[in-house]
Amino acid sequence: MARPWRVAIVGGGITGLAAAVRLRDRAPTGTEITVYEQSGRLGGKLRTGELAGGPVEFGAESFLMRDPAGGESAAVTLIRRLGLAGSIVHPTVGQAALVVDGGLRPVPGGTLVGVPGDLDRVAAVAQPAAAADRDGGAPLLPPDADVSVGALVRDRLGDEVVDRLVDPMLGGVYAGRADDLSLVTTMPALARAARVQHTLVGAVRAAQAAAPRAPGAPVFGTLAGGLSTLVEAAARESGATIRRDAAVRELHPTPTGWRLTVGPTREPEFVEADAVLLAVPARPAARLLAGPAPEVARAVGGLDYASVALVTMALPEPELPELSGFLVPATEGLLIKASTFFTTKWGHLRRPDGLALVRASVGRYGDETSLQLTDDDLVATVHRELSKVLGTPLPAPVARHVQRWGGALPQYTPGHLGRVAAARTALRAAHPTLALAGAGYDGVGIPVCVRSGETAAEEIITALGGSAA
Repeated sequence: MARPWRVAIVGGGITGLAAAVRLRDRAPTGTEITVYEQSGRLGGKLRTGELAGGPVEFGAESFLMRDPAGGESAAVTLIRRLGLAGSIVHPTVGQAALVVDGGLRPVPGGTLVGVPGDLDRVAAVAQPAAAADRDGGAPLLPPDADVSVGALVRDRLGDEVVDRLVDPMLGGVYAGRADDLSLVTTMPALARAARVQHTLVGAVRAAQAAAPRAPGAPVFGTLAGGLSTLVEAAARESGATIRRDAAVRELHPTPTGWRLTVGPTREPEFVEADAVLLAVPARPAARLLAGPAPEVARAVGGLDYASVALVTMALPEPELPELSGFLVPATEGLLIKASTFFTTKWGHLRRPDGLALVRASVGRYGDETSLQLTDDDLVATVHRELSKVLGTPLPAPVARHVQRWGGALPQYTPGHLGRVAAARTALRAAHPTLALAGAGYDGVGIPVCVRSGETAAEEIITALGGSAA
């Protein structure tokens, strides 16, 4: 009788846990799955906590409901698989604002991550340089080419559209800057349209027309019990052995698979596995790959990350606008780059005691010095800036929490997806039972991370000899 497969997953975030669930569902019965998480907590950037006696997210707060290619997102599919679909809730307020010239203006409709498909609709926020977006007789983007979002939009619609619309939108998601971020990675639908269309406005309209839409369907969702319930359910349903506080320090190929060195240098533990799935950020992945796949290690190790801090405050009955939150262009000179009014945006979080939960995100790539402030100074600065933007003094918080995420958000420079594809191809050729998954390679957001983990799990199953399903 053949010995059951032994699969090691390095990283206990949602990527690694989604991979574990897929392995449990598709690998042969008896497959031994072990998840190694170097910290004491599963979930990575999914972390539900408590503030002033109520639940609040200290990391990611929501997921996309639909997949860009059509159908429900990978996150929703996983949630259904785990029996949590009845807990999905949607925003009760969807309108967000931009800070422009110190005041709030509604985010204009008809844009694609801030890039307008109708120039008249953005006129209250930014004045596009419309004359520059001329039809030059050829597609905007050659086949297989990539550019930064900022370079393309500045060239076609001018600086104001980038600085006041696109940059704050991308900054809110990636904590990066439009002039540095890859169009193909961060805005794939627009990149595909730009390979056909001759103007940027035309490309935006084509991308919008091609997007699968269900009229009235919600765009975002979260779980009423908090996103940590997704983490807990995935860990439970995977049937995996969960090893917390278990840092994998080295990875070596053996004649039958892999040997992992786990734990402290003085008392290492050596573990044998038939396959390994690395669901960790690019830099720790590169360290583990340095021995067995040095070229791949160099390729993935060059990815840079932004650090952020999330400041959440419980405020007694403040006068907040009926908005989900606001985004801040870097040109406004504020420490805050985005803010969410949790108890306005999410009806299930509204409290009978009248407390409002407000969160602000601080930190942009290349400007991490702002994160050197103490927690008290961060809270004081955020409170002051919120009062300034809202035009009214906010009451002092009755409780606050500062969550620092060091090296949290990958910065995808032009050509990123091509480099990752080449690295994975080289890795599969050299070591088919070793796979990479996660936001560092495929993009940010819970659905992307889930899909990345599941795809890597399928690669492992194929490499080990097929599926029982």
